[in-house]
Amino acid sequence: MAITLNGSGLSIDRLAKIARYNEPVELDSDALSRMKKCRDMLEKKIDAGEIMYGVNTGIGEFSEVVLDDEQVKDFQKYLIYNHSAGIGDPAPIEYVRGAMAARINVHAHGNSGVRPEITQTLVDMLNKGVTPFVCQKGSVGACGDLAPMAQIALLMMGEGKAYFKGELLEGKTAMEKAGIPIPGLKARDGLAVINGSNLLTAMSAIFLYDATRWLNQAEIGCAMSLEALKANMKPYSAKLHEVRGFKGAVRSAESIRKLVAGGDLAEGKVKCKVQDAYSMRSTPQVIGTARDALAYARSQVEIELNGVGDNPIFFPDEDIQLSGANFQGTPVALPMDMAGAAITMVSVMSERRMNRLNNPALSVGLPPFLTKGAGMFSGLMLSQYTADSLIVEQRILSTPASIQSIPAAADQEDFVSMGMNTALKNFQIFENACGILGIEIMAAAQALDFRDYKFGRGVTKAHEVVRRHVDFLDIDRPLYSDHTKMQQLIRSCEILEEVEKEVGTLG
Repeated sequence: MAITLNGSGLSIDRLAKIARYNEPVELDSDALSRMKKCRDMLEKKIDAGEIMYGVNTGIGEFSEVVLDDEQVKDFQKYLIYNHSAGIGDPAPIEYVRGAMAARINVHAHGNSGVRPEITQTLVDMLNKGVTPFVCQKGSVGACGDLAPMAQIALLMMGEGKAYFKGELLEGKTAMEKAGIPIPGLKARDGLAVINGSNLLTAMSAIFLYDATRWLNQAEIGCAMSLEALKANMKPYSAKLHEVRGFKGAVRSAESIRKLVAGGDLAEGKVKCKVQDAYSMRSTPQVIGTARDALAYARSQVEIELNGVGDNPIFFPDEDIQLSGANFQGTPVALPMDMAGAAITMVSVMSERRMNRLNNPALSVGLPPFLTKGAGMFSGLMLSQYTADSLIVEQRILSTPASIQSIPAAADQEDFVSMGMNTALKNFQIFENACGILGIEIMAAAQALDFRDYKFGRGVTKAHEVVRRHVDFLDIDRPLYSDHTKMQQLIRSCEILEEVEKEVGTLG
């Protein structure tokens, strides 16, 4: 069933369905009426000669330049040409599809003054699989994602390039093959397509969709390591976390209890220490904090997905237009900087548990580096090196981008969000996080094979899934293939899906 876009109700999960899983979309009929009403108002104002930013004026530093009637006709074309100024590799198709869906939802409010034909063309492109070629870099996150969004707008003139059925084609050819009429750009249309932080917001939504499921798997990795290290499970008691009150910690502790339930450790049949190291007993507080950070980021991203991020903004009922800065990406950029740092933080703790599995002084009787032939073999010694290298990169990438503003446009745009940099680096953080967690889970599976007691149902299932992909390390072999398989396994969420069938939903 098609997802209806009406200016509200576009959740992160729905955006992911559109962007990644090609769910069809439709424009709400009431939204279409609002858009027509707003466009009628705009055209009356144009006919009356009212000065409106980006309609009959230049933009940025040229906002005081008033255009004559002939210039107004061509201005949108040159605006899009000028702003198609990105650089480098193409953004993945799912990012661009997400940005298009987000932009449609902005237009659906009926405050953008765009011709409905433009918005309907975006709908048709999503449904028929025409995705503009968009350079990934070039946006400063205010006035929105101008450079990448302009490459989407090129298709409105039958220009640029686009993917269609697995091919990269000239924009006009892609539209013709898909049977989509080219609407052209009239007054206001071009700016109405580009003047919002829609690409960085869509990317942030996709990141949060993936990062939330990664946190569930981080709890699985923790549970596996706790079982292998004979952890004291009292720090995971519900009462302990409820009395402090952080929702994320309560949920995280509950998930880990589910994973170890039914095993000897949870039932007190395995001797353990009175008190374990922080990496073993404070996981709910740490992953819980990450959960709370992502929940806040999610709330901000979903506000942006359902708000009017544009400039100027038109209010047909009051017959007014207001120019402001609703394109500013900071409301998304700052919480997303925090979200990326949260994933790095949890990755650091994952590596610390992996260290304990490897270190014979800390592993409660496990063989050094989880190998039977220590000395002749090095076991998982070098796996830790790999995890450590990824963590250092994550730490570098966790420096906030939202404080890195560089003034642009002759200081007319003297504070920008740099939210696109946040979005880009978060995906690099996530890629590394999958590798780090994959290495912990691989090590934990290896360690569990040295233990002879019963494990929790969730942990047993996770171990079973790992063994489908990576064999027990009996004698040393090249590990790069195993590391990469584990990274891909985490990314696929196969472990999570299989474990949740066994123990119920985590998180």
